[in-house]
Amino acid sequence: MTSTEEGMAQPQGNSFWVDLLGTEVRYRQASSYRTRSIEAGAGEPVVLLHGVSGHAETWVRNVAVLGRDFRVHAIDMLGHGFTDKPQIEYSIRALAEHVLGFLDEIGASRAHLVGQSLGGWVAAFLAVHHPERVASLVSVTGAGLQLDADGATLTENVGRQVAEATTKALDTPTREKVRTRLEWLVHDPSVVTDELVETRYRIYASPDFAATAGDMVAAFTSRARPEELLTAERLATINCPTLVLWTRQNPTMPWPVGEAASRIIPDATFRLMEDAGHWPQFEKPAEFHAVVGGFVRSVTAGRQGGRTDGDGGPTDPATNRQRAAR
Repeated sequence: MTSTEEGMAQPQGNSFWVDLLGTEVRYRQASSYRTRSIEAGAGEPVVLLHGVSGHAETWVRNVAVLGRDFRVHAIDMLGHGFTDKPQIEYSIRALAEHVLGFLDEIGASRAHLVGQSLGGWVAAFLAVHHPERVASLVSVTGAGLQLDADGATLTENVGRQVAEATTKALDTPTREKVRTRLEWLVHDPSVVTDELVETRYRIYASPDFAATAGDMVAAFTSRARPEELLTAERLATINCPTLVLWTRQNPTMPWPVGEAASRIIPDATFRLMEDAGHWPQFEKPAEFHAVVGGFVRSVTAGRQGGRTDGDGGPTDPATNRQRAAR
């Protein structure tokens, strides 16, 4: 049994302290911004990027387990969590440049990027515009997709839904509003713990976040920049190993859009998870570790044809797409 399999066999603790045993919280200067990260492990760098209005605790159930094979950094992106929140015009490019600054700070010429929702958008943007810095890309229910002209309306509708759900929680935040926002992210609301609610409530209620959150959320939803959207033409230029991971119960962009994106990205693999919402890494961490950990291990081992070492990760694009269609 490998160390990763042993980690998968352990029950998930109800407390962040249990899930994060063996990790460390650090503050680094990334592009002149004080940046919080939760880190663990050794080896090739893996950077985990959260969704809009999120924070590093998005990955609380993943850092320690993935850290058994890699050097993992779950960061608060610019304007989020406990990272600096400058009064700037927020954009995907601004967040991407902050991630590049973080890579420079940790001395990583390139890294494996695992992005969820907004984080998937930022990671894919980097794969398009800075391919030399991206060792591999994992997009988990990623945002920013606009694959054709018909998709513009869908993109607008999804952006509106995300903006409404988030703004309700941000407008004079209460623990009840925050819980509603978090439960919207998942298929099984019982996985949302009081500790997770309290963590996000404290962030939402902080004056520095409140000062920028409204404009920042709008920048990635209702006011998304056309030049930053992930169009088919831009996705077709991605040349790093890529895994597109979706869920059948995702409350934002439906899974066929993710599957279509995986067909456009050269040699990408698609995986569909069942019984999970927008946060599969939190709802079904064991399956998530098998799929994502297996994919990144296959890349680090030089096997870029879609096969892994047999731990439950993706096998090949065609097999996974057949599974998704069932």
